[in-house]
Amino acid sequence: MANVNIEKAWKERLQEEFDKPYFEELIMFVKQEYAAGTCYPPGRLIFNAFNTTPFDEVKVVILGQDPYHEPGQAHGLCFSVPDGVQFPPSLRNIFQEIQSEYKDTPAPLTGSLERWAKQGVFLLNTCLSVRAHQANSHSGHGWETFTDAVIRKIANEKEGVVFMLWGAPAGKKAAFIDTTRHLVLKSAHPSPLSAYRGFFGNHHFELCNQYLKDKGKEPIQW
Repeated sequence: MANVNIEKAWKERLQEEFDKPYFEELIMFVKQEYAAGTCYPPGRLIFNAFNTTPFDEVKVVILGQDPYHEPGQAHGLCFSVPDGVQFPPSLRNIFQEIQSEYKDTPAPLTGSLERWAKQGVFLLNTCLSVRAHQANSHSGHGWETFTDAVIRKIANEKEGVVFMLWGAPAGKKAAFIDTTRHLVLKSAHPSPLSAYRGFFGNHHFELCNQYLKDKGKEPIQW
């Protein structure tokens, strides 16, 4: 049985995944990778999204791909970087869209999205680890199976969650989310390669907050 250090409510709901053979193999692979060379995020932060946003507090899900693979960037929350780290291009575009939707929002001083995570925004990557300087290097080893199970768990056991799915890979996850129970917002990815093809002007942050208000939930301070 894999011993995963993760918030209690998440642990209870995901224990069946932790007990499956694929997850045992995944953990062995990740341990070998971290032992063999530099990987991100630091091991203690692999499950940071779960520990910062407990299951019972999830109101919004934003899905990324895999962690940033350059030094000092990844800390276990998708699109987020620690305080003092330069904003990566996708994050800069996310902030630009927020400022176009909420004209009075001051420019953020930090690229850390921990403030969102603490309001119930679950910042999940499809893969939770990566080899330094090699994007997608930990894909295909079980993380996708695990994070799909996480999305299903949220979709099946909660009501009125907003799922923000940016880019084609994230958009495919809509297949197992019941849109009569949740709001699914899909658009192009905020990467500079695709942001002008539909991320800018998607109004996802306003649509999300309107939906939360309609459900009697506190909107997110973006």
